[in-house]
Amino acid sequence: MMYMYQSSLFLFLSILSSSYSSRVSPAVAAFSPISTTTTTTSSRTTLTKMASSSPSDGSSTKKNPPQHVIIAGGGVIGTTTAYYLAHNHGIASTVIDPTGTIAPAASGKAGGFLALDWNDMSPLRQLARRSFALHQTLADALGATRVDYRRLMCASIGVDPTGRMKPRGKKFDNIEWATKETTATTTTKQEDAIAGNVVSFQVMGDTETIAQVHPKKLCVALWESACSKIEETSNDSNNKKNQLVQGKVTSIAKHENDGSLVGVTLEDGTLIPGDTVLLACGPWTANIMTGIKYHSVIIPTDNVLHQCVFFAGCGDPEVYVRPDATAYCTGFPDPPQRVTEQPGQEEVRPEAADRIVTAVRTASSSSSFANNNEPEKVAACYLPSTPDGLPIMGQVQDDAAVYVASGHTCWGILLGPASGETMAHLIATGQTATDHVSLAPFQPARFRNLQLLEEQ
Repeated sequence: MMYMYQSSLFLFLSILSSSYSSRVSPAVAAFSPISTTTTTTSSRTTLTKMASSSPSDGSSTKKNPPQHVIIAGGGVIGTTTAYYLAHNHGIASTVIDPTGTIAPAASGKAGGFLALDWNDMSPLRQLARRSFALHQTLADALGATRVDYRRLMCASIGVDPTGRMKPRGKKFDNIEWATKETTATTTTKQEDAIAGNVVSFQVMGDTETIAQVHPKKLCVALWESACSKIEETSNDSNNKKNQLVQGKVTSIAKHENDGSLVGVTLEDGTLIPGDTVLLACGPWTANIMTGIKYHSVIIPTDNVLHQCVFFAGCGDPEVYVRPDATAYCTGFPDPPQRVTEQPGQEEVRPEAADRIVTAVRTASSSSSFANNNEPEKVAACYLPSTPDGLPIMGQVQDDAAVYVASGHTCWGILLGPASGETMAHLIATGQTATDHVSLAPFQPARFRNLQLLEEQ
């Protein structure tokens, strides 16, 4: 979704013209700098400059698959990784989130827009194309109606509420949002053309390349499926179990003799056992991360629509229609910033939400907005980003079984499945590439002075 979609949109147009099983334990919200402790001594080493110790080619020395993975962060990256750890490798996981819930932040408040080829000219090409295919596979496995997955259309629509910019005598077909009263129309006499606010129309994709999913429902379904899969393989000898824990990770615990990872410690002193850690905490993952705050409103529509729209004009609002006769509307991002608000506690500014509603109503000729339907829900979240705009994914310390996956910007929901699949493969096998995706462009080693889970 959102402004980075607009960048992809510009590039695309340029090319065209040229009951899940869980345990919730008490703790408090937010993350703090991780330190390393032994199980019996108090020596501590903060995870600073961890990335510089990893090979730049992303290779790994890990040989034996882990027995239990701790995942810090319950968003789409954490839940997809848990899903593929369970289904592809039979490995159980504990998801730790400050709220004790699944997808409390951006992954639960996103638009869920999926595009096959909008990242073809970037290092995200493999990741995006693999993920687009996996979304269909996941919809088949989890149930398309359960996660609101569907294929649909996408268009860029230029609008001018004054009607002054409309091409005279021009008719724009197949605009689901427009009615004949508000669209410039061809007649035998140009002077009979109906003045409308639609001044341009560009198809951005059809059902072959565009899809949508409900992010919150997807994340919950992924986690429930991961829990069920582990439960199927659990027995008295292995006692495998997935868990969802509310907590704030403060340190990594190691064995005092051999230095092997034995778990993480929460702020309240609770030790969560595990032999591998994945940090997937969105903009709270590391000191290099920033967040781009977006507001969104969900507005009822008079009927189910099938065309997502990037409006050009009236502030360029973006509208992602959903199969429950609602429209997810967003736009007007804040500048990138270091995130100080806590996961799931992002402040919603009423004036920001009102601005989106006004822009969509002005730009759209849909009767739903002309009838002034009020928003059902208003939300705010932060899109995580790295300094170079690419995700950070890989192993951050060879001898500590610590991994990181974050920074997927507005494409987090799209890229989630392939990111989770590839990270699960790395964690289980030590290999940084699958048959579909290589993690080489996303290695943590490209960032110096990397500090993880920096205090907010």
